[in-house]
Amino acid sequence: MTMLRLQGLSLAFPHKTCFSDFDGVLDWGRRVAVVGDNGCGKSSLLQLLRGALAPDAGRIVRADGLRIGYVPQLAAPADGLSGGQAANRALSRALADAPELLLLDEPTNHLDAGNRRSLTRMLAHFPGAIVLVTHDAALLDALCDTIWHIEDGRIHCFQGRYADFLAEQELRREAIDRQLASLRREQDDAHRARMQEQLRAGKARQRGERAVENHRWATIKSATKLGRGNQTAGRKQAAIAERQQALADERAQLRRAPAITPRFQLAPGSSREAGVLHISAGSAGYAAPVVSGLHLDIARGERVALTGANGSGKSTVARAIAGIAPARRLSGQWHAPPAAHIGYLDQHYAQLVPGASVLDSLRAVADGWSMEQLRRWLADFLFRGEHEVHADVATLSGGEKARLSLACIAARPPALLVLDEVTNNLDRRTRGHVIDVLRDYPGAMLLISHDDDFLQALGEVRRVPL
Repeated sequence: MTMLRLQGLSLAFPHKTCFSDFDGVLDWGRRVAVVGDNGCGKSSLLQLLRGALAPDAGRIVRADGLRIGYVPQLAAPADGLSGGQAANRALSRALADAPELLLLDEPTNHLDAGNRRSLTRMLAHFPGAIVLVTHDAALLDALCDTIWHIEDGRIHCFQGRYADFLAEQELRREAIDRQLASLRREQDDAHRARMQEQLRAGKARQRGERAVENHRWATIKSATKLGRGNQTAGRKQAAIAERQQALADERAQLRRAPAITPRFQLAPGSSREAGVLHISAGSAGYAAPVVSGLHLDIARGERVALTGANGSGKSTVARAIAGIAPARRLSGQWHAPPAAHIGYLDQHYAQLVPGASVLDSLRAVADGWSMEQLRRWLADFLFRGEHEVHADVATLSGGEKARLSLACIAARPPALLVLDEVTNNLDRRTRGHVIDVLRDYPGAMLLISHDDDFLQALGEVRRVPL
């Protein structure tokens, strides 16, 4: 049974085309993963499927009476719930109406390991169809049988598991690299041939000029040969130039997707003390304690991860350490750097102000920087075009907000870097580069993450259970 039929579907925003002319079918029981770089239009595609957004072209034909459940990406905690508790409540609400099609936007972002396993089992037994946006590779491998990959303004459909899709992508990249190397060799050969032809033609002209200067006029026969020779040289040069242009066009078509190579120049603070953070018999919470009996020490350059189930108080402790209201240090001994010397990035990017531009957000923390410095710094974090630099924070994707937050933190080097679920909204490529940067970061770091692969990738991380 066909639930949805997508015909010539296109979506664009100012300065960006998400995708165009996509034809697809969603049948009962299918498990579709929507993947692609941050900001490519994955969440917008879910909005199209549920009818909350109209396409710029094409149409979506839905089965009569189709019941659709939707779980949005959580933007902020609600009603005092932890991120995981809020995610579970949103999923329960979506399932309450017995949907036939379930649309999920980053459903595992705030879930601990146990809740992730429970969600995976539940989705595996869901009787209808699922369209899923997630950066959770384990969930993709366990669940999905079809991949819709948004890239370069197109949606490419891959039938198979996520691991097979990644393998196919790597083979494709290797093939493109080989073709590009071959084209570069051909272009070099064509360039040398053109230079040699121009040199040969130039020498021929010089011989002719010397002959005229010495009053050795060519005979009619030799003049005819000279004309033919010039025509032949011209045709050769034109043919070589045409081949060069053809190679350039072919190379442009084979363009390898550009690698994200930001230089996240995070630097440690200037603290000379061996101990950056010390908490003894501490309690943290709001009106009442959420966590009590807390003992925590972090040395300069050490990485520490707070672990525990959803609702155990990890984010509350992190906010209390960083001085983020309304979380409070309620009792015990707390020796921490001043809040101005703590870099804090939470899972909701709460420090970014909607209505401010990307440029304004950086300028607010980078006092005294010239426009050239600001633009160069933003370019390191992949905000390069005019529309990207002047974009409203409210319009940024999750990964773009993460990059901007890191840019702002790095502009004011912290003594302690606190990261709360920083990989939640990052695409695979950006996540890899963030790992590379944080792996080399020499300062003290306090981490909260349910992404065990992320923690392992950072090297030696001491885990402290709550």
